[in-house]
Amino acid sequence: MPAESPLLADYPVSITLPVQWGEQDAFGHVNNIVYFRWFESARIAYGMLAGMDKLYAEQQLGPILAAVNCSYRKQLLFPDTVLIGARITKLGRTRLQMEHAVVSTAQQAIVAEGISTVVLFNYKGQKPIAISPDLRKAIESIEGKSLS
Repeated sequence: MPAESPLLADYPVSITLPVQWGEQDAFGHVNNIVYFRWFESARIAYGMLAGMDKLYAEQQLGPILAAVNCSYRKQLLFPDTVLIGARITKLGRTRLQMEHAVVSTAQQAIVAEGISTVVLFNYKGQKPIAISPDLRKAIESIEGKSLS
């Protein structure tokens, strides 16, 4: 999925979402928790592209979120449309680090950035598992580079 903004040129996966009226808080800007939902949506899009949905359906193996943070750069207001980019910057034995950026189309600026730590998890056995060579290859193909 190519980015629709030059600000997301280094993010191989991006999604586009409208800012909803109900996502505003009492101060008239998008509430802080909404960004975490947007990060999640971008993680899901990335995971599906890498085949993680099939991995879960066939073997009950999939991602589980271990940590997430967000740095807010600018206020975001309704109406607007956001582009959320996702890229993986580190691949460990059982975990990966994904970076996110949220771009406001109205402001033509990055309004928030975040980092998610995701662990590959065996949901049946309830424990982390090693990232398989096939999944590692799929991620590196999406990223266009080795992360080993």
